[in-house]
Amino acid sequence: IIIGGGPGGYVAAIRAAQLGLKVACIEKESALGGTCLRVGCIPSKALLEASHHYYTAQNKLSDFGIMTGGVTLDLEVMMRHKDTTVSTLTKGIAGLFRKNKVSHYQGLGTIVAAGKVAVTDASGSQTVLEAKNILIATGSRSAPLRGVEEDGDFVGSSTEALSYPDVPKHLVVIGAGVIGLELGSVWARLGAKVTVLEYLDRILPGMDSEIAQEALRIFKKQGIKFQLGSKVTSARKDGDHCVVECEGK
Repeated sequence: IIIGGGPGGYVAAIRAAQLGLKVACIEKESALGGTCLRVGCIPSKALLEASHHYYTAQNKLSDFGIMTGGVTLDLEVMMRHKDTTVSTLTKGIAGLFRKNKVSHYQGLGTIVAAGKVAVTDASGSQTVLEAKNILIATGSRSAPLRGVEEDGDFVGSSTEALSYPDVPKHLVVIGAGVIGLELGSVWARLGAKVTVLEYLDRILPGMDSEIAQEALRIFKKQGIKFQLGSKVTSARKDGDHCVVECEGK
């Protein structure tokens, strides 16, 4: 029994089935693939590619003598392209489950005893599965920040930033890690003013410092503003906009 249908869970489920085990995989979301495929790596890369095409058509094609005239953005179509990419890949995993005879259970998995997992579906009904081995592959979720009041609209996580209905006039990104910089890049290319606030005195903590330095130069050239050494103390919705307070440099 595998609890979690993300990259850890679904790969393990398919491989275990190929090796001859009888396998059940439990996933609480309606689609397989986990955070990476549904609301992380794949949708962000789809938007990075699409926004890059838009930016290139607007700013770079004329360098090659290609005159495109007025380039306009249809954000709804761009989002549909992202959603189609995600849907195609999640359906592909479901197809691999069927091909390898992995039993897929949609619901919340709870270990109730040694070798027993209860699956509670959306209607509240429960199924109890039994197996010799249980693999926990439940992934992670965004950690809350003190003083940051998320409302899922004006103030939210990277999940909301993958599906804004309009290009924000000004997007403040708290944290200069990989995810923040990816989504900051997307919305900057699409026309938003983007300000990145980072607690440390550098971007991309954990990465090679020379790479981070070069990345900072490139991002600044793209028009993204950085305030390093900034500790965010609060972020909240205030009427039809947001207020972000920080201290430091």
